[in-house]
Amino acid sequence: MSANPPPAHARDELHVYEAHRAGLPPLRQYFTELLQRWPFAREFSRSSIRAANTDTVLGRIWLVLNPLLLACVYYVLVLVLSNAVMPDPMRRLADICCGLFIYYMVSGSISTGAGAVTSGGALIGRMAFPRLLMPLAAVRTALYRFYPTLPVYFLLRAFTNSPWSWTMLLAVFFLVVMVVFAAGLAALVATAQVYFRDTSSFLPYILRIWLYLSPVLWGIENAKPDDWKWQLLTYGNPLFSLIGGWNELLQNGVVPPLSMWLTGMAWAVVAAVLGGLVFISRERDFAVRI
Repeated sequence: MSANPPPAHARDELHVYEAHRAGLPPLRQYFTELLQRWPFAREFSRSSIRAANTDTVLGRIWLVLNPLLLACVYYVLVLVLSNAVMPDPMRRLADICCGLFIYYMVSGSISTGAGAVTSGGALIGRMAFPRLLMPLAAVRTALYRFYPTLPVYFLLRAFTNSPWSWTMLLAVFFLVVMVVFAAGLAALVATAQVYFRDTSSFLPYILRIWLYLSPVLWGIENAKPDDWKWQLLTYGNPLFSLIGGWNELLQNGVVPPLSMWLTGMAWAVVAAVLGGLVFISRERDFAVRI
């Protein structure tokens, strides 16, 4: 007796994945499934948060205390290097916190995303889902850890003479753009980590150098447009425009120039497209490599 054929809707949901080394699947179908499986990424992110005990009261306190202590360390460093008395020390500390908190959101997305695939080998071998959800879950985790630092910054800012303005709300644009930028880089380094396992070992040094090259410990007003080194830093460092625009809006309430908006958006699009396509084209090879 022959088995009855499966119904039409079951045949439509059947996906056949053939062995290959690289190649892009149908992107429309891929991103449709990606959106449908987003609750999986949310739960994957929550599990990592619970594993780090950041969903407890003490864990949430540490989420704020850790970057705040780092900001104090860098504040002392800037104070020593400047070799001068700061006229408004609380303003300088608040400015460092403003840039440092958002920088650690980006760097946390990249560093956590690097191991998102290699640490989830069991899931990759047993479940069928868009693997891009794994670095995206790492970005969600970094964003969750960033949110508690915002009240700390605004509390510090309240004790300064910094102006308050409705234009500060425009900083949301740079936050969204930085999340997109971080997601693209997280997908890129996650792919690199699968093929080159030492990637995560080099990342802390790269991210530390990137911190010093970005307008976190110094402001964009220190840039010298006539110096070719500063021009290279301006156009070659994506975080110059991204964090620079964020700082200008939150620290000074000043709308940054149009070039900073366009440059930041361009970097985010390039990172998201490049990182996403590289990851998707290689993701079905991950099960063999892990």
